[in-house]
Amino acid sequence: MNYQQNDIHLQWVEACRQGDRKAYSDLYQAYSKAMFNICFRMMGDVEEARDMLQEGFVEAFHKLNSFRGESSFGAWLKRIMVNRCINELGRRRIQWVSDDQPELKNVADEDQGVDEEALRLSVDRVKLAMAKLPEGARVIFSLYLIEGYDHTEIAEILKISESTSKTQFMRARQLVKEIMLSMPGFVA
Repeated sequence: MNYQQNDIHLQWVEACRQGDRKAYSDLYQAYSKAMFNICFRMMGDVEEARDMLQEGFVEAFHKLNSFRGESSFGAWLKRIMVNRCINELGRRRIQWVSDDQPELKNVADEDQGVDEEALRLSVDRVKLAMAKLPEGARVIFSLYLIEGYDHTEIAEILKISESTSKTQFMRARQLVKEIMLSMPGFVA
């Protein structure tokens, strides 16, 4: 996003604070697609992602006075969306893979005969593979690889240990590889 776009978004935030309904709509239109994608990656379901998107925007609009401009509005909004999704997933009591489970403790971080370049086929294949991950693995995989959080941040957000985050990510990464290898037309 360039500075000009950020300036207009900050103007919309200010207009929203003044009660301008069109500014609310403008902010929603500017950010809804990107925020929906985040919600979808986190929730793994279109309807649930739509619900989280709507709830996240309602929360953001109610909290506009707490936005201080220390980060971009998009980054602030993304944090609300991620937290909204995590809270919803937490209500389901996601089972995190513990770092002390023997079958995962020594999962190698290196290839086991799989060409990493061959796995970088297309975004669509990765999305399909991600959709097949267990919920906990999908959340950590998405937060780490796509949203750019590090394991310390993920551990703090999800209230799990850093080693559990790392283990869950390694397992998710291995599962994505296995899923992609099993896809028709995949050439390793």
